[in-house]
Amino acid sequence: MEPDKTHQDTGREELLQQARAIATRAYAPYSHFRVGAALRTITGEVYTGVNMENRSYGLTNCAERGAVQAAVAEGHRRFSEIAVVCLDAEQPTPPCGACRQVLSEFMDANAPVHFAAGDPEAVVSTTISGIYPFDSLHHLRDDTETKGR
Repeated sequence: MEPDKTHQDTGREELLQQARAIATRAYAPYSHFRVGAALRTITGEVYTGVNMENRSYGLTNCAERGAVQAAVAEGHRRFSEIAVVCLDAEQPTPPCGACRQVLSEFMDANAPVHFAAGDPEAVVSTTISGIYPFDSLHHLRDDTETKGR
């Protein structure tokens, strides 16, 4: 039996639309690289985040981690899928290394990751293991803490 790709595509498109919409609220006065993320919990709720820059750049917050922080603040610890959109990129831009590390903390290796450019047709879909293939420390996670919502 083949997976229901219609349902998967619908979920992907919904997340991409939410990420694209929230990206308009990003605070990116220095790079002009507006990013939005939409993160689905294992129970189906969606949390969003935007990048928020600072003059120092080192204090910049990424959209992906913003979405994770919002969901964790509401008690969620497991996520099933994420979409990330950069409105100002010509090519789909994957999460940065820090975001890959954080996402791998809360998502299974086979969880879908979608990233897109300003052009709605420019989308790459992969998995956590696709963007973070050598997650050698995943076994350290205390699953009693992350099995909940």
